Amino acid sequence: MAPMDVGGLIRERLDRCTPAERRVAEVVLRHPQLVAFGTVAQVAERATTSGSSVVRLAARLGFDGFRALQEQVQAELASRLRPATERIRLPAAGDVLGRALATELDNVQGTLDAVDRHRFDRAVGLLADLDRPLLVLAGDASRGVGTQVSTELSMLRSEVIQVGGDPVAVARLLAGVGPGPVVLAVDLGRYDRWLVDAVALLIGEGASVVALSDSPLSPLGRSTDLHFDVVAEGAGPFDSYVGALALLGALVAAVAERLRATATGSLDRVEAAWRETGALFDG
Repeated sequence: MAPMDVGGLIRERLDRCTPAERRVAEVVLRHPQLVAFGTVAQVAERATTSGSSVVRLAARLGFDGFRALQEQVQAELASRLRPATERIRLPAAGDVLGRALATELDNVQGTLDAVDRHRFDRAVGLLADLDRPLLVLAGDASRGVGTQVSTELSMLRSEVIQVGGDPVAVARLLAGVGPGPVVLAVDLGRYDRWLVDAVALLIGEGASVVALSDSPLSPLGRSTDLHFDVVAEGAGPFDSYVGALALLGALVAAVAERLRATATGSLDRVEAAWRETGALFDG
């Protein structure tokens, strides 16, 4: 079995970490370049804690000191970035297109490489469960992504409901949902409070949650069993959802494969309705 990566070690041992160690773990996950090429003092400053907390986290993760953790993070960064650097030379400072290409290649590869296949299969099984309604919750910045995946899943199965809006509308919608739905939640930091509260409420009602966020230390990562990390580095000042879209696309494709018999008929009916109403223009 391949050795577990640093992110996997953090997820496995997070419950044993002190609050200060959790803050260091957040820096390791969000700013691996700082850990790979910085000092104990720089990591501690970013985590607003002491150098001893940095060293203790390294030991808790099974490393023989900070240097061993640093070498592992360097190796993972090199492995993740190598395919992108083979496709494109390091872009010049003003080469926005080149920087975007390198960044998004890294986002997609980093996101999909980190997916555990067994957990992926469990998630597909939940999303394809026709006996349970499926709620899609996306934060304000993720709303377009949520609409896209809701539309695609609703063409493959029934009872797909996109949840959003003001807290009053969300509460009214959730009140009408029976116990035990499946929830697909997508959000990146800074996290929408209504979404975090809604997921907690639904878990209390017996929901099964598939969550995508940018860290296992996020509110979604801490509260859900089937959580997937997405790499969301932006080429500019904003987070990127390209990695999340790649993972959601894989989940939708797997659901379509799982529901091939019933989904084929559903897609045929949708296509026939479009033709009949002249809703789309192909010319």
